[in-house]
Amino acid sequence: MDRRRFLRTANLAAMSAALSGCARKNSAIFNPAMNPAALAPLNLPENACHLPPVHVSENRVIRTVVGLRPHRPSGFRVEREQVGDTVVVHNYGHGGGGITLSWGTAKLATDLGLKGHTGAVAVLGCGVIGLTTARMAQDAGYSVTIYTKAMPPDTTSNIAGGQWYPAMVYDDANKVSESFTDQFLVAAKYAYERYQITTDPRYGVRWMRNYSISRTPFTSHGGGERPRIVSGLDPLLPERRLLKQGENPFGIGYASQYDGMIMEPPMLLNALITDFRIAGGKVVGRELKSPAEVQALPEKLVFNCTGLGAKALFDDKELIPVRGQLTFLLPQPEVTYAALFEDIYMFSRHDGILLGGTHQAGDWSLEVDPATVKEKLAAHAELFNSMKAC
Repeated sequence: MDRRRFLRTANLAAMSAALSGCARKNSAIFNPAMNPAALAPLNLPENACHLPPVHVSENRVIRTVVGLRPHRPSGFRVEREQVGDTVVVHNYGHGGGGITLSWGTAKLATDLGLKGHTGAVAVLGCGVIGLTTARMAQDAGYSVTIYTKAMPPDTTSNIAGGQWYPAMVYDDANKVSESFTDQFLVAAKYAYERYQITTDPRYGVRWMRNYSISRTPFTSHGGGERPRIVSGLDPLLPERRLLKQGENPFGIGYASQYDGMIMEPPMLLNALITDFRIAGGKVVGRELKSPAEVQALPEKLVFNCTGLGAKALFDDKELIPVRGQLTFLLPQPEVTYAALFEDIYMFSRHDGILLGGTHQAGDWSLEVDPATVKEKLAAHAELFNSMKAC
C-alpha cells in the first residue's frame, strides 16, 4: 500500500471533517454496500438527475459562525510524554479532520496510555477528541474526569461541518514521517468502521451522497474531484464513479459521486457527553495553564486533547489556527446530498444548509467577515442556479 500517496492525495480534499461498542473487523460492517442498514436514514438519491437545488440567497441566511482548526503542518500529535510523575498522552492538532479521525486517534491514544495503568484517568478538553478519548477510557474500565475550559456547544468541534473525510490534516507529504503515516491510516480506518456502528439517530450520523463538480474533465491527479484514493482504501469511498454527461445535473462542467458519512456536531457532541455522564464521568470546569498544573492533578495518566490550547499549555510552536467560516441557510429537508466545487462545499444538515469554503492559516480572528459571506453566497449561487433536469 502506497501510504505516502494516500496522505498526499487526502490532503488536497477541501471538505472536512468524529457510543460505545467495539469496531468489528467485519467486511459487512466495513463496506456499507454490504450492510446498507448500518446507519439510518440512508437518504441517498437513486439518480443525480433527481437532485433538488439548494436555494441560495441572502434572505435565507440564518447564521454565520467562525471556528479555528488546530493544525500542525506535520500532522496531528499522538505521543506519550513523562511530566514529572505524570504520564501525558497528547492527542491534538487534527486540522480539518478532527471529527473524522476522532475515534481513531482516541484508540491510538488510549492504546498508548492505558496499558499497565491503574487508577483514575484525566482528559483535558471537551471537544470531540476529548469526549471520544474519554469514552474509550471508560469502555476500558477506567474512571474518567474531564477538565475543560469550554463545554459543548461552545467548543471548536461544534463549529465543524462534520463530513467524514480526513482533510487538511498535514501540509507537505515530503515532511510527513513514516510513523505518522502509519498512525494516520490506522486512525482513519478505525474511525470509519466505528462510525458505521453508531446507529442510534441521536448521534446524528448518516450516509450521504457526495458530488464533486469540476469545470474541466477529471484526471488521475484529481482535476477538481476529490483525489483518487489507492485501491487498498477504496472502501472509504464506496459507489465512487464519474457521472456521464447525461447524468450530470450541474450545468458547470463535469461531476463525480461517492457515498460517505456525515456526523452532525450538535447532535453528536450532545450524545457523547450524555454517554460520558451516564457511564459515571465527571466534568470539571477548569483551564490548565502549565505542565506544572497538569502534574498537580490527582490523576497520574492525563490525555491532552486541548486542540489549539496545547500551543500555550505545552509550548507547541508548530500548532497554528486555520480559520473557517460557515454560513447556514434555512433547512431544506428535500436536499439530502453534499457538493464540492472548487474551494466551496455544501452539506445538508438538520440545522440548516451549511455553506463553507474558507481555510485561512494563521488567522486567530473569530469575527464574522461579511465580505466572505457575500463571496461564498455568490459562488454557491452560481453552482446551484446552474442545476437542470437531465
